[in-house]
Amino acid sequence: MLTWIRTGRVAAAGVLACAVLLVVQQAWFFGRWGGDELSSLVTDASYVPLAVVFTVLAARVALSKRQEVRTRRAWRVITVAFACQLAAHCAWFVQSHVLHVTGYPSVADYCFLLFSPFMFAGLLMLPGQHRRRQDRQKLALDALIVGAGGFIAIWYLLLGPILNAPGMSGWERTFTAALPIGDLLLVLAMSTAMLRRHQPDVPAPLRLLAGSIALTATADVSYSWIQLNGGFTGGSWPDLLWLAGCFLLVVAADQQYRRPHRPAPRHGNRNAVFVLPYVASVAAYLLLAAQASHLPLNPYGGMILGSAVLTLLVMARQLHALRDNRELAVTDGLTGLANRVLVTERLAQLSHQPIRAGRYTAVLLIDLDRFKPINDTFGHEAGDAVLVAAADAMRAVIREGDLAGRLGGDEFALVLRNLPSRDVAGAAAARLLNALRTPVIFGDQVLMIEASIGVAVHDDPDTSGDTLLQRADTALYAAKRAGRGRFEYYSDVMDTKAREAELRRAIADDELVVFFQPAVALDTGELRAVEALVRWNHPTRGLLGPAAFIDLAEETGAVVPLGAWVLRRACQEAADWRAALPGAEPLRLTVNLSPKQVAQADLVQTVEKILADTAFPPDRLTLEITESVILSPDQLTVDRLEALRDLGIQLAVDDFGTGYSALSYLRRLPVTVLKIDRSFVTGIADDPEARSVCEAVVHLGNAFRMNVVAEGIETAEQAAALIDMGCSVGQGFHFHRPLPPAEAAALVRDRFAAVV
Repeated sequence: MLTWIRTGRVAAAGVLACAVLLVVQQAWFFGRWGGDELSSLVTDASYVPLAVVFTVLAARVALSKRQEVRTRRAWRVITVAFACQLAAHCAWFVQSHVLHVTGYPSVADYCFLLFSPFMFAGLLMLPGQHRRRQDRQKLALDALIVGAGGFIAIWYLLLGPILNAPGMSGWERTFTAALPIGDLLLVLAMSTAMLRRHQPDVPAPLRLLAGSIALTATADVSYSWIQLNGGFTGGSWPDLLWLAGCFLLVVAADQQYRRPHRPAPRHGNRNAVFVLPYVASVAAYLLLAAQASHLPLNPYGGMILGSAVLTLLVMARQLHALRDNRELAVTDGLTGLANRVLVTERLAQLSHQPIRAGRYTAVLLIDLDRFKPINDTFGHEAGDAVLVAAADAMRAVIREGDLAGRLGGDEFALVLRNLPSRDVAGAAAARLLNALRTPVIFGDQVLMIEASIGVAVHDDPDTSGDTLLQRADTALYAAKRAGRGRFEYYSDVMDTKAREAELRRAIADDELVVFFQPAVALDTGELRAVEALVRWNHPTRGLLGPAAFIDLAEETGAVVPLGAWVLRRACQEAADWRAALPGAEPLRLTVNLSPKQVAQADLVQTVEKILADTAFPPDRLTLEITESVILSPDQLTVDRLEALRDLGIQLAVDDFGTGYSALSYLRRLPVTVLKIDRSFVTGIADDPEARSVCEAVVHLGNAFRMNVVAEGIETAEQAAALIDMGCSVGQGFHFHRPLPPAEAAALVRDRFAAVV
């Protein structure tokens, strides 16, 4: 049956059938159809299918791998409790309408009594959030308050009368008292299970179980009271409560099975569950007042009234303390803004709200530019003054209902709700940028600050609060890269993970193209080498230069497969030229290696395989490494570079002089080519100082017996100056721009055809 009922449609049909059965029974009861005996038969018969369904559905939860282990373990015990209920209802029907047994306590009563300890254990086994020791102590006190209030009610209604009831045997008296005590244990366990959930994260199944236990406990107390005052017969009004409680058990088991394995938490500021101790206390005093109403006002009435008022005042004071503690817990101590906890809660709330047409929610993530130098130069007090001034600027920008918070350090967030358009978020960001540019006076100092802002608009119902904050963070760093002191909207183009996946897909789908920039002899223009430069032929954005994706490739590690692809494609192209034009054999091929490629343990094997597969000779290949590699290489890096050199490959240092060059490593590493960065070439024709610096770099390369190649040559005057310095090879727009494969092949044929 379990396999059969695991299908969603069958389970839904079972729940619907139970609902119809409950409605029919209620109509039968209130319609008084067929007399008391038939009404009792219909009512007692209605329990059996309800009990069968909730027991089977509970077993489905207990055996389902969709539930976490602790939940399954708890529901196994709850299933046993439900089975006791099923046995009790079946036994009651048989003894009342088949065997006509009227003894008390009966088999059915024993089965009903067994339900309480198993359900008590199952409820306490239900998983809750991890809490500190202090929180667990408060939870225990709250649960005991609820239990004490319930005990007062049960004592007033049942336990006191049971102890004084005449004509009952000792066993009957004990059994009759055990039923309400079992219900009291269930109330205590249910209040514990609900109170140990954080905020309003009380799942629907638990709330349904609580409703069922409340109805069942009320019916049980009524049943015991009726037994004390004349004897219970089936079809009475407590059956309405029992049947409704049974139906809630059906729905609870079904909802638990449908509940996700890790449901998204819901956050909020209020939770009706925490009112339980106060409700229990008030109810207990009301019963006490009712019981003592016949006592004289002096002294008993006044004492009871005073105790009740005193308790209410303590409750009110505790509620104020809870509210104050809540405000302290979600407020930043320095700025008075919300802290990360409250910002995260608000975002989680908004992410679960439906998106309305024409209404937008936006998150602005703000980071103060150049805040660290202020802290370092003028001290933390100056930094605190800047943070307070920034908080004041944010309060001036937001509206009532919006939220401004400090996430930590100099990072802030604004949550703007019910915006009429996306542009309003940008307008708020622009106003905030202007407000933050107001100078901050600190003692004798005038502190100038700016900020970068990332804006993310919530327009996707499946976007979580954390994702929205991450998107704003992505946009923030895009604003910083674009020059700071500005704001940027988030777009999918900024998403690092999405862009990384797109880039890796581009490599696999052959969307990349290798361009070739020729390097020539400066005095004759003779073609000496070609440098491979990658481009991305993007399907929607057109041809992209390396600046659009190389940084992303370096950041994500995609540069390793990208670099291997470029090397293979470039070697294949150059090998094809050599095969078609034997005179092109002296032409060298230059390919860049990223630092991450150099760090790969299998670099040498990868290069060897590519050369073997493409039949390109290693002595015609030059691999360029950056200064960051030669700055402080470890022994493994040195070994890899020497292994490449032993294959016959030349190694070049690219963009020499732009970093923190360590000259000692030029002697240690197997580098044979020094490429002068374009920044040293610019201005050498008309600026004596620039010329002197460039000439020093050329002489340095010659001193280390390296071949010197100049990059970024754009004029004939720059080429002439380099020749005078002793540099013989160069590349740049003055000679050739980077050429697509077909044009590069045509240039090679043109230059080397005569040699053939």
